[in-house]
Amino acid sequence: MFSQTVEYALRAVIHLASQAPAAQTTDQIAKATLVPKAYLSKVLQGLCHAGVVQSKRGIGGGMALEKTPAEISILDVVNAVEPIGRIKECPLGLKTHGIRLCPLHKRLDDALALVEDAFRKSTLAEILAEPTKSKPLCESSSVSTPRRATHLPVV
Repeated sequence: MFSQTVEYALRAVIHLASQAPAAQTTDQIAKATLVPKAYLSKVLQGLCHAGVVQSKRGIGGGMALEKTPAEISILDVVNAVEPIGRIKECPLGLKTHGIRLCPLHKRLDDALALVEDAFRKSTLAEILAEPTKSKPLCESSSVSTPRRATHLPVV
């Protein structure tokens, strides 16, 4: 499963991608994504450090994507805030296993590799362009109280 931080980061960059290249204030992003402003500020800071978003000062300033939505993958966003932890050696520390994973941990790592690959191949532009009646963000006018994200299952 993915953490709330990953969920919030994805919501923020999808919103920024939908507004690109215009910058958005933290207040605007928080309102559009239903992410608490204080938490969002920390998430955006991590995204800035990773080069996914940039902070623009002055009139019309705020946060904006560092690249175009077509150049940013879901994996870029996930890795910016909470990289997927691949299994490189026995998590139990068994000396007999070392870097040779047992069948269980090998399968778990294979699943993580599939998730990484799927996220690497999915850009923000593709998500926004996907034909659907369900927008990837919240309904702005009908929601009155913020909801906490539930953990997203690993598929």
